[in-house]
Amino acid sequence: MKRISAIADRASLPALKLLAALNVMFLVLFFAVALLLAGPARAQAPACTGSDMLADLAKRDPALLAKMEAEAKKTLNGEGLLWKLEKPGSEPSWLYGTMHVTDPRVTTLEPAAQKAFDASRTMVMETTDVLDQKAMLAGLMAQPDLMMFTDGTTLTSLLSPDDAKVVDAALQARGIPPASVAKMKPWMLSSMVALPACELTRKAGGAPVLDVLLAQQAKAAGKTVKGLESAADQLRAMASLPMEFHVQGLVETLKLGDRMDDVIETMVILYQRGDTGMFWPLFRNALPSDSSEDQGYAAFEAAMVTARNKTMVERGAPILAEGGAFMAVGALHLPGPDGLVELFRKAGFTVTVADR
Repeated sequence: MKRISAIADRASLPALKLLAALNVMFLVLFFAVALLLAGPARAQAPACTGSDMLADLAKRDPALLAKMEAEAKKTLNGEGLLWKLEKPGSEPSWLYGTMHVTDPRVTTLEPAAQKAFDASRTMVMETTDVLDQKAMLAGLMAQPDLMMFTDGTTLTSLLSPDDAKVVDAALQARGIPPASVAKMKPWMLSSMVALPACELTRKAGGAPVLDVLLAQQAKAAGKTVKGLESAADQLRAMASLPMEFHVQGLVETLKLGDRMDDVIETMVILYQRGDTGMFWPLFRNALPSDSSEDQGYAAFEAAMVTARNKTMVERGAPILAEGGAFMAVGALHLPGPDGLVELFRKAGFTVTVADR
């Protein structure tokens, strides 16, 4: 029987940082599908097997769970996925936290969110580039260094011999010849190894993540769809982090194997509860870290969350101020003093939680 051990085994913190990165930037998930389709066909989608780590933790280490829950309760704006944004003289707009997966528990909107979405005239998402993947890839080819090593570097050259064996074996198990991705930057492989096989297979079968599903529905309903970032913006944010961060996260995630399924399952459960304030305690406190990892975490949060939140507010505020807009972005962007909810308040909006 598979052990529920992603926390209990005290696995490496970089693996959870990688999961955080993938859930604040869904662009790389599309490359995972391309890699999956290049591999051997699957007769049927494998069953999702992840288990709730917090339920297991409640039995084995309730003190740690209590610590994490206490931190979550202190998180500013840490409860709720749907937020109402108002300014005098215009009708309300809405901010909604998504999770970049195809899981039906996520892609089925709660009634309040569905009502707000249906009434909106404009849908705003992180990037509209993903809606035309051929055009997106053509644009990114003009900046190949965001996706590939353009010098003599290879992924293997950045790894120790032992780590190279781990990576090669994991890629081969997924039907990807290591030589075929030797020049690919590690963040382009991250989503392939971090997400459950059931999730990747659903994507390969054409199931859209929630953000894309909403954009498709918005277009079908005649709504305007706008983006806040470009694909290149998102990849530049990833590329700004130290290469060591990406390499270490990739290797440690591969070492965890299917235990990463437990992390995804736990995140889905937290998402269903609208407990966005619990995400960061999970990433910060579930596993031990040393000072160098703390520094890497700070760099990650600054580049992938804080800086991008400011950009989202700068570009999104004029659209939301017109009223009748529904802005859907990763739920990890919502809570905290530098989260979107608080930043929109500072931008002059009255922001109230609408699903509590």
